[in-house]
Amino acid sequence: MTALLDRRPTTVKGPVPVRRTRRIPKHWLYLAPALILLITFTYVPVGNMVWYSFHKWDGLDPVMDPVGWDNYVRVFTDERYWHVFLISLYYFVASFAQIAIALYFAVVLSFSTRFRNLFKGILFFPYLLNGVAVGFVFLYLFQPGGTLDSVLSAVGLGDQARLWLGDPDIANISLAGTSVWRFTGLSFVLFLGAIQSIPNEIYEAADLDGANRWHQFRYIIAPGIRRIISLSFILAISGSLAVFEIPFIMTGGANGTRTFVIQAYETAFQFRQIGLASAMAVVLLLIVLLITWIQRRLIPDDEVSLS
Repeated sequence: MTALLDRRPTTVKGPVPVRRTRRIPKHWLYLAPALILLITFTYVPVGNMVWYSFHKWDGLDPVMDPVGWDNYVRVFTDERYWHVFLISLYYFVASFAQIAIALYFAVVLSFSTRFRNLFKGILFFPYLLNGVAVGFVFLYLFQPGGTLDSVLSAVGLGDQARLWLGDPDIANISLAGTSVWRFTGLSFVLFLGAIQSIPNEIYEAADLDGANRWHQFRYIIAPGIRRIISLSFILAISGSLAVFEIPFIMTGGANGTRTFVIQAYETAFQFRQIGLASAMAVVLLLIVLLITWIQRRLIPDDEVSLS
């Protein structure tokens, strides 16, 4: 009996299993705030926009009536909605002038030039201004008897004064010129940063080989900034299709200056057709994505070698 009472449980010696808890990778903790903001303010609104585009809704009624593809059919069959796409051609052509001007000054100011920091600030300053402020400034510039007409009269060209915003034949040209003035600074900074990232040793080797500025641009700068040039074309296409601020502030879409975005805005907030306006926005998004895809297929984003 005593032997039975003296028996004690034996302990087994060995490694004690450790219970591991799964930890969230640290990189997700850093990405979480940006992902939350991106999903909340980009992807969720886009999803809602697609959902609205299949309904008839005035934005206030708690009930939305499903209409299927009727809104999209109306966008493509009603001349009022697709004809305004032609207005974007003015801004699209102007964007090429914007890219050419920005590229020219970026190349010139990337070399040793007097007062180049001053010129850099002058070129980039318009992009820092608010779009509404730019619209009002150029509204006074183009108004009858305004600054532009006064300058033309001062140099003896008063007979060339026009209704810069009232004549449908030149109103869009005036607005496109305003857009060029405002956004040239953005393209300039992109080009200048790309040019300055090219190693100086390449320029020095080109100088030793007797290359002039044109040869350096053709064989060094242009291949080296090909990606930025491609990006500029993508921004030009998407920007020309999504023009809103300048024509809305300066003309309100009158005199044949109504763009697709202004048409969508009026459809949504003046005529209370949220479903139709959402369909217009979806169509615009798909067009931009399609053009971007075609551009990337035609101009592949390959590695650029300067060696």
